[in-house]
Amino acid sequence: MIKLEQKYTALLGDVQRRALGPDMPASVGRLRLCFEVLGLASAIDGDCAARLGRHGLSEGKFVLLSLLRDVPDGLSPHELAERAGVTRGTITGLLDGLERDGFLARHPDQADRRKLLVRLSLKGEMAAATLVDEHAQWIASLFADFTPEEMQLLSALLEKAWRKTDRGAA
Repeated sequence: MIKLEQKYTALLGDVQRRALGPDMPASVGRLRLCFEVLGLASAIDGDCAARLGRHGLSEGKFVLLSLLRDVPDGLSPHELAERAGVTRGTITGLLDGLERDGFLARHPDQADRRKLLVRLSLKGEMAAATLVDEHAQWIASLFADFTPEEMQLLSALLEKAWRKTDRGAA
């Protein structure tokens, strides 16, 4: 059983103290399961942040390195924001940090000098060449002990819960 974070333990204890009725044990079990999923997601997210942080990267910056990895001509900040699913304001901050740290550079577009293209520097290319694959392998290793059937079942169960969320129902 996954050890719950203190905040989830507190919430679960509060529900157990307040809840009455015949469905209470099932409700507490479902709530605990949700907290276990959140705990797993938090652990993965924290491990990702620590692993990328050792290279001076956040998840957002890492995504940009990955997006630019196989685009030697570069992409505009607008295209990067769109592909990364972030706002233009967010992309500016991410690009500023990556440029400051030497991972990329902004260049004028040869076809339209009013536009900028973002390209990886040599340091950025080297980081992307190793980190993107290394990070993907680490993430995949989390589920290495799962059989294909277990992965399919877990995926189906997660989707079943996801459909109950506002985003999944939309």
